[in-house]
Parts: sequence; structure tokens; C-alpha cells
Amino acid sequence: MWAVRRPSAAEDRHPPPPFNAPAARRLRTGLGMGPEQVAHALRVSYGLPYVTSALVDAWERRSAAPSHTELAALACALWCSPGDLIGRPRTLREHRVARGLSPEEVARTVGHELHAYLRMEETGRWRGTDRQVAALARLLALSLADVVTVTGREEKLAELLRGAATTRWGAYVRPVARLVPMDRRSLEAALHQLHQDYRAHMAATLNWGSSGPDEAGDEYLDRIVDHFWTATGTL
Repeated sequence: MWAVRRPSAAEDRHPPPPFNAPAARRLRTGLGMGPEQVAHALRVSYGLPYVTSALVDAWERRSAAPSHTELAALACALWCSPGDLIGRPRTLREHRVARGLSPEEVARTVGHELHAYLRMEETGRWRGTDRQVAALARLLALSLADVVTVTGREEKLAELLRGAATTRWGAYVRPVARLVPMDRRSLEAALHQLHQDYRAHMAATLNWGSSGPDEAGDEYLDRIVDHFWTATGTL
């Protein structure tokens, strides 16, 4: 019998979602299923004739990742939602898949034409009103940090936060507020905290035996967005 070839990653227009391998293994064993039983279900019931127990095992060992189609089928086989098998979603598409929603459902709820919504998933560039953003956040249960990421504002936010940490933080309150709608006092406190933390971080590296201050400063700034959300209490 000829083996059926698995579609290559290049044939999938979208990168695989972040797969939660421990959750998949836990769900499978909780159902009393072995890798071969899962593979059989995916072949027979979900139209994936190439899936073998070795592939299921590779997913669980993180040496391979299921595609969007494979993940949706795996969720059905394990009697769970796709979101149960996804690590922390980052993109708009990943959040939608994690909620088990179709593009049509999201487009209809937020008030976009389907082709326009799909274009935003493809490019990572959100186009919509504040009301549409609010509808999207409710539908996908997005945190403020998630909203900034999926609407394509994170890169600009990181640029502003680096400026606030390294120069006069007060000058960045208004520009950051345009990207992150939150209480002004909380925002000011967070930016001030970033500035103080950065200065303290740089000062600490001047001790003998520490790495150079430039290197340490770069490491802090590389994660400036995470530091910001922590300072605001979002993470």
C-alpha cells in the first residue's frame, strides 16, 4: 500500500499556530487513547489519510507542529476546542482559531466585509473603527495587550516605550495613549516605572564582573513591551 504524502508547510498559506503539546498529550491520555487511535480517527473521520501514529507522536514531542487544518481535526478527535490545543495566541487568525470561529462569523460580528477581514488576517494590519475594535475584543475575549498586538500596533508601541525608558518619559504619555486607551494616571505611572527600571538596570551593570551596560540595556529594551504590560498590571 502506497503511503499518502503529508502536505508540505509551503503548501499551507499560513504558518502553524503555536501548539500546546502537553495539553494534547493530556487530553489524549485522559480519553484513554493511544497515538494510533488518534491517527486512525484523523484518517477515517477527518479526511487526513497521511496521519500516522508517528506523526501524532511527533506533534506531542514538539518535533513537528500540526497545521491549522490538522489542529482543527485533532481538536475534534480529542473532544475539545482548538483553543485547548493552542499556546498563547498572537495573531488575529490564531485568536479566531482558538475561539473556534470562522472568518465569516468574525467579519459579520465586527461589521466588515469578508474579503476585507481576510485581508487583515493576511497582512496583520487592522482597519476599523473604535467600535469595531471593541466588538472584536468582546468576541475573541482579547485583553488590552492582545488588542494592541492583533491590530498591528505593537511595533509602534515598542518604539515609543523605548523612547520613554531612555529619555524623557513624560513626553511619551500622549503618543502612547493614542495606541493604548487606558487611564492616564495608570499610563503615567507605568512609563515612569519603565524609565526608573531602565536606569536602575543600567546602573547595576556598572559593577565589576557585570556585562556591559549597553548589552544589558539592549536586553531590557528588547522586552520593553512585556515590561510595560507588567507595569500596567495587564500581564
